[in-house]
Amino acid sequence: MKIFNTILELQTTLNHWRDKGEKIAFVPTMGGLHQGHLSLIEIAKQKADRVVVSVFVNPTQFAEGEDFGTYPRTMEEDLALLEAQGVDCVFTPSAEAIYPDGMTLDVDVGAIGQILCGQTRPHFFNGVVQVVRRLFEIVRPDVAVFGRKDYQQLHIIRRFTSGVEIVSGEIVRETDGLAMSTRNQYLSKGERKIAPQLHKILGQIERRELDVKSAAEQLQRYFKLDYLELLDANTLKKITDNTSKIAILCAVFLGPTRLIDNIIFRRENV
Repeated sequence: MKIFNTILELQTTLNHWRDKGEKIAFVPTMGGLHQGHLSLIEIAKQKADRVVVSVFVNPTQFAEGEDFGTYPRTMEEDLALLEAQGVDCVFTPSAEAIYPDGMTLDVDVGAIGQILCGQTRPHFFNGVVQVVRRLFEIVRPDVAVFGRKDYQQLHIIRRFTSGVEIVSGEIVRETDGLAMSTRNQYLSKGERKIAPQLHKILGQIERRELDVKSAAEQLQRYFKLDYLELLDANTLKKITDNTSKIAILCAVFLGPTRLIDNIIFRRENV
């Protein structure tokens, strides 16, 4: 497995692969890897001849007071996992390499970035699209793989990037239903026991055992509710008679830790 922290060295290798007609898949990450990330790498291996993974904690998607400084950085463990997974190369750039002209946000995704997670993190999706576009510019992959847990992020990346096939991977869960996330490391033992209630209650909405109002009340017994929405999964707008897939989307706080989850399901009789 090759490890690069400079763009020139990375691109030299990528160009060599392209010259041989090899297809390149890319999995961008912020490190703190878990089984969810590894499942995306497995998809990437099925889609291409070569797999590139980036490990870069992007400063432009964090606002002041968020966890940029404390976000788990576990490079040694991450590299061991990636090598065991058969990744071809890892890109570990500095912020200066990604943003040679400075870290001023130059992207505005508009209204879609101000709903759901954007209500409390209005800067977030602009920073995400900025870094994804920059990484695509550097890596020039044929395919990129993203997780479905960050469903709004996936939707926005598909809308605001071009020239790369975007593939999504299913949410990977712990045995008790909690969606895997790097930030789960922040949970105390007591909080970790409570956390699976999030997915359990969303499942009750899908099965029509709870309506949204009742589910919100249930969630607030365990969490501080950020948002709970049922939207058209294809548009992230209100459900209409033509809606074929529904997204149950939710974010909560458990202590200082923010958890997100979703369930996407086909609507009956449409």
